[in-house]
Parts: sequence; structure tokens; C-alpha cells
Amino acid sequence: MKIIESTKVYIAGCGGMLGRAVYEVFSSKCIVKATDIDLNINWLEYADVRDYNDINKSIAAFSPDIIINLAALTDLEHCEKNQEDSWLTNALGAENIAIIAKRLNIPMVYISTAGIFDGEQDVYNDFDAPNPLGIYAKSKYYGEVFVKTNLEKFFIFRAGWMMGGGPSKDKKFVNKIYKQIKSGSEELFVVEDKLGTPTYTKSFAQGIFNLVETDLYGLYNQVCGGDCSRYDAAVEFVNLLGLSEKVKVTKVSSEYFKNEYFAPRPASEKLVNMKLDARGVNFMPHWKDALSEYAEEYITDLKAN
Repeated sequence: MKIIESTKVYIAGCGGMLGRAVYEVFSSKCIVKATDIDLNINWLEYADVRDYNDINKSIAAFSPDIIINLAALTDLEHCEKNQEDSWLTNALGAENIAIIAKRLNIPMVYISTAGIFDGEQDVYNDFDAPNPLGIYAKSKYYGEVFVKTNLEKFFIFRAGWMMGGGPSKDKKFVNKIYKQIKSGSEELFVVEDKLGTPTYTKSFAQGIFNLVETDLYGLYNQVCGGDCSRYDAAVEFVNLLGLSEKVKVTKVSSEYFKNEYFAPRPASEKLVNMKLDARGVNFMPHWKDALSEYAEEYITDLKAN
């Protein structure tokens, strides 16, 4: 699908950290309708993926050429404590949109996660068999299976440790580290026994755009190059902020946070972009380069405060 100015792209669940990046990429190239249940920015309209009639009405009124579903509950502890809401948002929401996309005979984009693997392997390619551990992973994997089973025209992108959105939008690891630093912490305790592949929202969003234009439908791992532990990422981030002399990063095991982070997590969520590489459409930078670019938003925030 060649995306031109008149192409109409519907983005569901566009109010989060990835939503901002996807909206910026697509809205600069074509006509976008962006919806969410949390109207936290002026370009969002209300629609709930959990309510079939509501989301169907919203999509039908726009008559899109493609639907991108970003709607998801991604906080693992929240998902364990609110299992019904997690299934309705992550699984039924994906099902609802897939049914609508099939009826309209248009492509659908679905975002999955490295978390669907059990961590028994060190690294996972696009063809390895998932074995989700917790409610978040199970509900996301259900969506992945439904989409690829019921649609011919689909893109599924598996992301790793997401980073992006800056101090105001990022709900993940980088911003959690930053909040500790801003609150005056001089020592950060970070796990070294969880491994993964960081994934920069801006690069990920551009990758979605580029792949959609190829019509090479299918499922893709799409993460930044290289891999690291949570500890490695924290050390790199602190260095980029120029705070390595002031802030100490201390290695701990996951046991240290067992009460706070009680949801099951795989030891390794490391992905490789085997299919993107093989098809010559891997546009993802190395995670250190991506984090270096991303850290500029936090450096600016530090200077402003």
C-alpha cells in the first residue's frame, strides 16, 4: 500500500507512549483518525476497543484504508490484578478490530511483545514458539493468534523493552529511572538478571510505516539492534545524562523487587529481527544509538528544571 496524502489511517489506542510516535509519523504523510479512552491530547477522539459497537461506529464513520491497533494494558502488575480488564482490552479489543478489518477488507496492524516468550531460550527469532507466562503476555498472545488466524492482510510487530514519549508519556523503565534521579536518589538498584532488547518508539513507528508500504504482510520481530540487561541500560542512561559521578547504579537480582514487581517475567526477552533482515527492511538502530537520541529529551528536561 503506497501511503499518499489521501490515505486514511485509523489508529486505536493512540494515547500512550507509542501512540505519540505513530501519530507523528503517519499524520505527517496522510489523513489520520486517532482514538483512545484517555483523551490526554487534543488530536484524540474517544473510542473504546473493548466495546464492539462503539469502536465499529467510530471506524465506520472514518472509512479507513488501514487500521493500526495500539490499544493495550501493558503494566504487568495491573494486568495480574485486573485480569478481566486485561483480557477485554488486550485480547477482545484485538479481536473486535480484526473482525472489523476483515469485514472492510483492509489491512490491520497489531503490536505484540517479546513478553510472550518464556525466557527458557537466550534469544528468540520470529519463528520461535511463544509460551506466555502472565496475564499480560497471555492476553497479548491471544490477540496475535486471532489476527494471524483470521486475516490475510495483517502486520504483527513484536516490540521489546519500549522506550519513548519523554518525561510526560513514558511509563516504562527509562522514565522510572529518571523519576528516581529527579527525586534526588544517588543510588539506583537495578536488576541484572533480566535481559532484553530495547525498542525506541520513534524508530518502531517509522518501521511500521515503511513495512506497511511494502505489502509484505506477516509477523515481525522489530526491536533495536543489540541486547542488554536492565542494569546495562540504566548505566548507559545515567552516563548519557552526564550523572555517572553523582548517581551510583547497583546490581541486584529480581528477588530484590519481588514484592513490587510480582508478575511473572521471562529471564530473557531478547529478540532478533530475522525476517526484517532477510527481506532488507530492518530500519531499527542499535539500542545505544536510540537511547542516546532519546536521552536528549531528558537532558532538556533536566536543564529546564
